[in-house]
Amino acid sequence: MKISEMLKNKRTVSFEFFPPKKEEGENVLYETIKELVDYKPDFVSVTYGAGGSTREKTVEWTTHIKKNYGLTTMMHLTCVAADANSIDAITDAVDAINVKNLLALRGDYPADMPEEQRKGEFRYAADLVGYLRKKHGDKYCLGVAGYPEKHPEASSMQSDIENMKRKLDAGGDFIITQLFFDNDHYFRYMDILAKNGINAPVVAGIMPIINIAQVVKFTQMCGATVPQFLVEKMDGKSEKNQFMTGVEYAVEQCRGLIDAGVAGLHFYTLNKHGATEAVLDRTL
Repeated sequence: MKISEMLKNKRTVSFEFFPPKKEEGENVLYETIKELVDYKPDFVSVTYGAGGSTREKTVEWTTHIKKNYGLTTMMHLTCVAADANSIDAITDAVDAINVKNLLALRGDYPADMPEEQRKGEFRYAADLVGYLRKKHGDKYCLGVAGYPEKHPEASSMQSDIENMKRKLDAGGDFIITQLFFDNDHYFRYMDILAKNGINAPVVAGIMPIINIAQVVKFTQMCGATVPQFLVEKMDGKSEKNQFMTGVEYAVEQCRGLIDAGVAGLHFYTLNKHGATEAVLDRTL
């Protein structure tokens, strides 16, 4: 089923996974999927490494999840360093397993990619969305990424919103946000979208914090911020204490979003199930 159709009728709950690079990581992901499938997610997503570096693994895990669990699956698709032939090869692969949902992204440049290789056929996510729509019509439901604290490379929030308009005008169906830890960022973002005439459904990206040092380092790369009071409350505490504090905070965050009528909650699981389960048990 297309995610855009789901969003017309209900608030969705979904999970994101990434393809592991090592066997032990695969075992962890198998266990995580088995645990989280009991929560009957409306869909799950599978990420795509920088520059398409995990392309084969992404297709493999998308196939596994769809075939073995019957879950609606959205595959991430990035266009960095891609050309039309490589994009077509991916859509052929997802067609073979009857996947109808794609998250269309520019993607991150690999650290070792020379500058001249960064000027490919698809410079931005809007180019990818437009290409998929022109070639495939309405075959796919296309999600696009939103940034409540603006994209790290955007010169301003308004320029980021203009880019969002381009993605939606090119054929994007709905928005999934980058993770955020302060609901005020989300609410301000929704107000800005509305003031700019954007009314596409916006699914909120949630990641329970279970290791404050790891999360602070991660958010520095993606442009999100962690409230200082939460850093101070969790810094230096035991693993158990950090887990309990992070879960409690995420529960309150989710409740606030639900009360405000959020279109959906998308959990960045980091291929682990404990924190997401704990939040869902107290939220749904």
